[in-house]
Amino acid sequence: MIELPFRFRRLRRSERLRALVRETSLSASQLILPVFVEEGVARPVPIPSMPGVVRHTESGLGEVVARARDLGIGAVMLFGVSHHKDACGSDTWNPDGLLARMIRRAKDAAPDMLVISDNCFCEYTDHGHCGVLDGEQVANDPTLANLVRQVLTAARAGVDMVAPSGMMDGMIAAIRTGLDGAGFSHLPVMSYSTKFASAFYGPFRDAVDSSFKGNRAGYQLDAGNGREALAESVRDEEEGADILMVKPGIAYLDVLAAIRARCTRPLAVYQVSGEYAMIKAAAAAGLMDERALVMETMTAFRRAGADMILSYFAEDVARWLRSG
Repeated sequence: MIELPFRFRRLRRSERLRALVRETSLSASQLILPVFVEEGVARPVPIPSMPGVVRHTESGLGEVVARARDLGIGAVMLFGVSHHKDACGSDTWNPDGLLARMIRRAKDAAPDMLVISDNCFCEYTDHGHCGVLDGEQVANDPTLANLVRQVLTAARAGVDMVAPSGMMDGMIAAIRTGLDGAGFSHLPVMSYSTKFASAFYGPFRDAVDSSFKGNRAGYQLDAGNGREALAESVRDEEEGADILMVKPGIAYLDVLAAIRARCTRPLAVYQVSGEYAMIKAAAAAGLMDERALVMETMTAFRRAGADMILSYFAEDVARWLRSG
């Protein structure tokens, strides 16, 4: 009997066949929508480097959160654009500051929506770094102390999850200890556990109106360090992070896959501002199909091991999934 080779194309003959054997799926519930909120503005402020994305008003935030919920999006993550910046970002632990106000407004508008706070200081410091400066360097341990104050303020405002993004050593252990000691042991922590010093963040500075000069290479990961990237997530898992994250996304699929193979925690990936802007620019120039390209990147993130995806395309993707 002649043994004939298997033909892969047999299962590619129709869309129904392809869907039946598709290994990687995507749903709106796996998406997280980043939302920028600027205090003191009367109308949304467009972000030129991120077409279609705006800084929302505080009064308009509730509508945005409710719309995301109605689209089936899994969560929103809140970023504040502060007009009360200082050297240490003290507005973030003010119970009446922007961070606390955003959380309360979002939860009031959609109590059943998962609201996540981005916990850092770069949007709230006058120098734009992610913590307390000691000369030209960010001081790790004083920043940790302030970070705990910040997440406790978020917890008391009613946030559903905190997400520290500053890449300080020991941040998860400090936050977990602080939350547990204050009676918030139920509150999960999503760690920006593997965050690279990346050129893809450029448009984000426009989004949060940052005057930051220089770079954050002293505390964010070197783009060439894959082993260190894995070690950072392993450490945060050991310290008690409930969810791990890789940021940026498309240039670090190998890191995402390596963490997925090693760590057991749910894994997020952040499709950042520069990735969004590149896709928008290519589509605007008529070089690529925006929808097809976005959905391909979503599939790539899921295939590499991401359980959830933060993306400025989240609302579009949710609508596309509904429309088939």
